Amino acid sequence: MTEPALQQQGLSAPALRGELRLNEPLADYTSWRVGGPAQRLYRPADAQDLARFLSRLDADEPVFWLGLGSNLLISDAGLPGTIIHTQGCLNGISQLSDQAIRAEAGASCAKIARVASRLGLVGAEFLAGIPGTMGGALAMNAGAWGGETWPLVRCVRTIDRQGQIREREQAEFRFGYRQLKGPEGEWFLSADLVLQPGDTQAAQARIRELLDRRAATQPTGLPSCGSVFRNPAGDHAARLIEASGLKGKRLGGAEVSQKHANFIINLGDAKARDIAALIDLVQDVVERSSGIRLQPEVRRLGAFP
Repeated sequence: MTEPALQQQGLSAPALRGELRLNEPLADYTSWRVGGPAQRLYRPADAQDLARFLSRLDADEPVFWLGLGSNLLISDAGLPGTIIHTQGCLNGISQLSDQAIRAEAGASCAKIARVASRLGLVGAEFLAGIPGTMGGALAMNAGAWGGETWPLVRCVRTIDRQGQIREREQAEFRFGYRQLKGPEGEWFLSADLVLQPGDTQAAQARIRELLDRRAATQPTGLPSCGSVFRNPAGDHAARLIEASGLKGKRLGGAEVSQKHANFIINLGDAKARDIAALIDLVQDVVERSSGIRLQPEVRRLGAFP
């Protein structure tokens, strides 16, 4: 957005260096390829620019963060307020020591895994299978193939809506399977990850093995959010969904994947309401047939019928 347009929004004294877009359609920003417009979408130039931007927002302005959009279902009606979009920015990855790297919130998990392996650091290979960014992985303690994000974390940097940046230790957070509890009203800017020295070639071979397994078992070429539901204790969501006869079930343009039942795919013309309705249907049918109510991993943003 141009400087005059930023001034009209009351966001440019001193000048912000990021990119502001108004009424920006969000379907292109989410892995499900659905979602209405954002009232405002801001892509900051760096953490200091973001701090200035946040400090100028009204106290009651809704604020959402969006990375690769792989764990979000955004309403067809769109979102009021402001989205902070980190894809293509706040995405640095740097080596801190022979056992630690710093990954910013907008860095993709897959890239973090690759960079760590090139540095001869092991323990982050599982991140290659997470279709999101560091910020999203921290927010939900994302994991894959037996690995989880937070056991790697030494400390994080956060920012609040006043633009104040803090450093927090891992001990200030409580994490479990696909969940995290910590200080309220703060978002992640970066994380310092502690890894182990290891063999680069072995780590890269492990990443290739995991990606090959993912491609063989998941519908990676179709719009989806990744796994829709958490695995219940002692079982797998995909098994419960398949046992309930829901593999291939369609509502509108949304379908329970025939390749992996814990994926819902957009066949090309799905709306967010189709996906939301299919999620609700899966929960209801599985609960009736098994007594277990599946809990979604995906977050819904905006108004749904």
